[in-house]
Amino acid sequence: MTDSRYIGRFAPTPSGLLHFGSLVAALASWLDARAVNGQWLLRVEDTDPPREMPGARDAILHTLESYGLHWDGEVVCQSLRHDAYAAVVDRLFSMGLAYACTCSRKQLEGYGGVYPGHCRNAGHARDGAAIRVRVPELIYRFNDRVQGPFEQHLGREVGDFIIQRRDGLYAYQLAVVLDDAWQGVSDVVRGADLLDNTPRQLYLQELLGFCEPRYLHIPLITQPDGHKLGKSYRSPPLAPAEATPLLLRALRALGQATEAQWAQASPDEVLAIARQQWQPQNIPRQMSVPEADLH
Repeated sequence: MTDSRYIGRFAPTPSGLLHFGSLVAALASWLDARAVNGQWLLRVEDTDPPREMPGARDAILHTLESYGLHWDGEVVCQSLRHDAYAAVVDRLFSMGLAYACTCSRKQLEGYGGVYPGHCRNAGHARDGAAIRVRVPELIYRFNDRVQGPFEQHLGREVGDFIIQRRDGLYAYQLAVVLDDAWQGVSDVVRGADLLDNTPRQLYLQELLGFCEPRYLHIPLITQPDGHKLGKSYRSPPLAPAEATPLLLRALRALGQATEAQWAQASPDEVLAIARQQWQPQNIPRQMSVPEADLH
């Protein structure tokens, strides 16, 4: 099968080095694109400078290359896209679709993470305030390629959400929607922890007149304590010398068949076979997979 219209992407955050959970996400995204001879783009989500680790961006690129995960075109950095984000925030604000919010975290305690609308009609000035987008009292639905049907009532389950923070930095929800549309992304493959973010992104896509991509949310890789592998839990960074065995483990995490003799293959050889045999329907239809089950 070939689909030249397929454009996928991997979008790491340079707050730390890539770990095994990152590898599983990158591999799933790469295989889904390459199996149909589609494009695979790399975007660095560096919208939060205080959380960035010096040197992480270059280390991420080097690791991907050492694992055979080569991308198409130039690497896009979100830190260079602020003018595009600002223009959309200004437009939504001037149209009355977004407003300034001065609520502190303490004021919002006890609302279960659902914004109660305190500032919705207050008419605050933008200076020093966060900017929230007004959400409709509607259910947004989509059919995930792995997790199946998912729906969320934005008004009741989320409330008006932030698109620009009080410190001026742009929110993930806004940046990801604008950049996916700008880059022509047709398919989003990412971790299941972002499944419940998708309805917010569907709403922004609708509001801005963008096409809706297909979504595929893979299970998260979890540690024995149930937490996902991540930079905050000091998950070990990916070692270039471990590329082949870790790629094989990542394939098993994605429900893909592996052969014992592949252990002697190079990363490029493993990826060439996996690309031909990619079966996204075999990805476990669950939110997480324990890392211990993959040894």
